[in-house]
Amino acid sequence: MKAFTLFIREHIPFMVFQIALVSFILLLFWLDGFRNPNTAIYSVAMSILFTTGYLVAKFIMRRTFYTKIVEKPKLMEDALIRHVLTPEHKMTTEFTRELYRLYQREVQTLYDGQNRHMHFMNQWVHQMKTPISVIKLLLQEDEMDKKSIEQEVERIQNGLENVLVNARLETFEEDMQIERLLLRQVLQEVLNDNKRLFITNGLFPVLNVDDHLTVATDRKWIKFMLNQFITNAVKYTFEKGKKIYVNAVQQPEGLCLEIVDEGIGIPASDLHRVTKAFFTGENGRLSGESTGMGLYIASEVCEKLGHQLTITSKQGEGTTIALLFKDGEAGEQ
Repeated sequence: MKAFTLFIREHIPFMVFQIALVSFILLLFWLDGFRNPNTAIYSVAMSILFTTGYLVAKFIMRRTFYTKIVEKPKLMEDALIRHVLTPEHKMTTEFTRELYRLYQREVQTLYDGQNRHMHFMNQWVHQMKTPISVIKLLLQEDEMDKKSIEQEVERIQNGLENVLVNARLETFEEDMQIERLLLRQVLQEVLNDNKRLFITNGLFPVLNVDDHLTVATDRKWIKFMLNQFITNAVKYTFEKGKKIYVNAVQQPEGLCLEIVDEGIGIPASDLHRVTKAFFTGENGRLSGESTGMGLYIASEVCEKLGHQLTITSKQGEGTTIALLFKDGEAGEQ
């Protein structure tokens, strides 16, 4: 009944138009001298009959469509109306199906982001228990080891920074500010921030970047990425006395920044997956502190900034991380 009522309401303008059209024709005949009432009655009856037949046939053809849209949907799949005959409703159905596919993709993206964030937070909270427990044990000793406490506090600070960075990825465009920076200056700041890390692990940074080279990028995000690359290079170089090289090489495509370590390298089976979220691989299990999010966030930032990230490695010899600033993003001051 609801379907029929909807159909009648939709076609009220059509029926009013038909009545007006028949009335106009009868008036035209009347003014022209044809005033036979039987002809008028016959004309009106035939008009009503043909119009009713047309509407009934149209309702039968579209009954499935009207019946479907007057029902309250129970599932999202109910939006996918089938057995539609008219061209208009076919286009409407195709439009609705495309909207449904877009909705599904957006929901899946939101679900993946929420699931990734929840997984990351659970993993991070679990890892932060270790430095907190260590600090509690150090505080119970008669002579506090300030250096050890500082190291644990630094681990907590780094973990908090990763959480904040992961949260800011959702609003990256609002937090981005592109400017031309002196590359060597930015690198020196990052190396100075990690000075204690180099000293603790007995490693030496070697900076081979000319003073005049500049790149167009975001200062905060590029420092985060470089810090992540340097930290990983130090973390997976277990032998003391090794060096970490930071080189800038001019290429036809642009300026290529390379961070080369002499560490344990990345197994070939893990190399293509190191930028996936939560992937730790063999090396991550060796250190026991990897969240699998550092390189993932760095690769996401590179993609948003338009920088090309390349990672090459040979197990037992070291890893090279190359960051390419394409044409128009690198040059001399």
